Amino acid sequence: MRIAVISDIHGNVKALEAVLDDLAHHAPDAIVNLGDCVSGPLWPEETAVLLRSLGWLTVRGNHDRVVAAGNVPPENRTDSFTEAALSAESLDWLRSLKPAIRFSDDILLCHGTPRNDDAYLTEVVDRGSARTADEADILHRLDGETSGLICSGHSHLPSVVRLHATGQTVLNPGSVGLQAYSDATPTSHVMANHSPHARYALIEEINGTWTFTLRAIDYDWQSAARTAAANGRPDWAHASATGRMQDGA
Repeated sequence: MRIAVISDIHGNVKALEAVLDDLAHHAPDAIVNLGDCVSGPLWPEETAVLLRSLGWLTVRGNHDRVVAAGNVPPENRTDSFTEAALSAESLDWLRSLKPAIRFSDDILLCHGTPRNDDAYLTEVVDRGSARTADEADILHRLDGETSGLICSGHSHLPSVVRLHATGQTVLNPGSVGLQAYSDATPTSHVMANHSPHARYALIEEINGTWTFTLRAIDYDWQSAARTAAANGRPDWAHASATGRMQDGA
């Protein structure tokens, strides 16, 4: 079985379309989406319409949860822009998403950790940036989850982490639509992939063993940058064009 795992599209329909074109060459048996689908100063409604038509198994991300709850305060610029841009049908779709999905007996899909959509599973924030967490910390965050493969997004950093104590593997496919961002939770920090390519992952089971391919796809990121700038978000414009945050961000 071959499964495509995507996450963190963040309303970047141009990047999503490029991923779809790439997927056509790999013919996965299933495609799953780990959430944070539409939030961003780009194309929220266009992204939602496309995802609704595709019908993928989709997990609810933390931004999806905030937007779906409604009444987003204006100081939350990203989610308030998104809420205002979405149709009633797209908001209803967001509200229908589940916080975690058990794809099979041995595969769990979640956005952050299995219990918390706003927490990193395999990263720890240290001095303003991220590094891989110790195995004991990852196991604590798994909170007893025993699936052999856990697919988790949220950090936007593509990785495959093997847990020696349990034999479990945690896959983060990276972000389709946003390759750098700053956040204040749990403390102020920056995440960056240092290139603007759209990211996703392919996993394939061969003779009972999973193999992993992390993909980086070219697309018209300058279009995303221009749209973010036109919508008053120079920070997103720089991140979209470079995969880095601006100095001082």
